[in-house]
Amino acid sequence: MENKITTMERGMQRRTELLLGKDNLEKIQSARVLIFGIGGVGSWCAEGLVRSGVRNITIVDSDRVCVTNCNRQLMATSRTIGEVKVDALRNRLLEINPDANITAYQKIYQAETADEFHMEEYDFIIDAIDSLKDKADLILRATALPKHITFVSSMGAALRHDPFMIRKAEFWKVDGDPLARALRKKFKKNKTFPRRKFLCVYSEEKPMQNLGVNKACGTDDCICSKAKLLSGERGTDSAIYDAPGDQRLVEHDWNSTKAQINGSLCHITASFGMAIAGIVINHIIE
Repeated sequence: MENKITTMERGMQRRTELLLGKDNLEKIQSARVLIFGIGGVGSWCAEGLVRSGVRNITIVDSDRVCVTNCNRQLMATSRTIGEVKVDALRNRLLEINPDANITAYQKIYQAETADEFHMEEYDFIIDAIDSLKDKADLILRATALPKHITFVSSMGAALRHDPFMIRKAEFWKVDGDPLARALRKKFKKNKTFPRRKFLCVYSEEKPMQNLGVNKACGTDDCICSKAKLLSGERGTDSAIYDAPGDQRLVEHDWNSTKAQINGSLCHITASFGMAIAGIVINHIIE
């Protein structure tokens, strides 16, 4: 990746350089970061990193922007509904720093696709996905990489409202988080364990109960507009829709596979994302 710094970029990072010094800023600018999942946590993490000077970022997500994303996801606005998430976020990040190297992959992270991302080429890998099965696979693969590659994982940010309860801890020491508990149970059941320790961002707050009722997401009454089929057979590889991005993913719906749709708030998911960005920056300048 090219790291030629322009005059505009130098101006953008004057305050960062003032605080951290030129040498540390150069380290930040040369870091390579891979983010899996750019929803309520990952999108804010990416913003925090690019504003802090990180210019080599790869973002991975399969979804398009849904109207329900607008309450917590950085790139989700009334104008971006229906756009491919990684494209919308890439555009946002390049508005901040047009000289950044932002690579966007509209793909699903799964065991079957893991090798496509060449994780060994990065300095930092951020896990902000919420599928238990895929998250567990990513943890196992990322912690098996060479130790100079730092891995950070987000635990559950939904069903919380108190930002002052957000913490960081090593995975096995995370306390009170149902997602971490489910992951540890899964590892013990399968007798497959992370190869090394890694930090997590989580909340000590006891998860709330949804006070409302989900009447749309993941159901036939989903309020997002459906893509119009232009040709082929809906739901097959031959289908062509009036929607952007990978046509095979137009009708892919994570929500319908979830046991429960949970409420979440921007000030919590954003705090998770910025905390992870902070862990990355602090690690670079140590």
